[in-house]
Amino acid sequence: QVQVVESGGGLVQPGGSLRLSCAASGSIFGINAMGWYRQAPGKEREFVAISTSAGTTAYADSVKGRFTVSRDNAKNTMYLQMNSLKPEDTATYYCNIAVAGRYYWGQGTQVTVSS
Repeated sequence: QVQVVESGGGLVQPGGSLRLSCAASGSIFGINAMGWYRQAPGKEREFVAISTSAGTTAYADSVKGRFTVSRDNAKNTMYLQMNSLKPEDTATYYCNIAVAGRYYWGQGTQVTVSS
């Protein structure tokens, strides 16, 4: 059994910053990729950023230059540093991890960008 828990969401003003965390635990024998996705009300879930076991990262165009993904492999934890936040970044942010060909989702953490 694999558990994925996100944390760090909250309310922030436009231009502000937040750091999200994603902690994986359970029957983990090597995490391949860890990714962030988000879903705004009335919209489909969309890709935000990903970090692979090879150390590569990729970002959605909408967050490039503002968001940074990082990992602490010893702790099976991934982070998303979000700077210069915009109202359109408001969404529930989900963590997804790939382990031995299977994918696991967390319950999400809400990020609201508003003045």
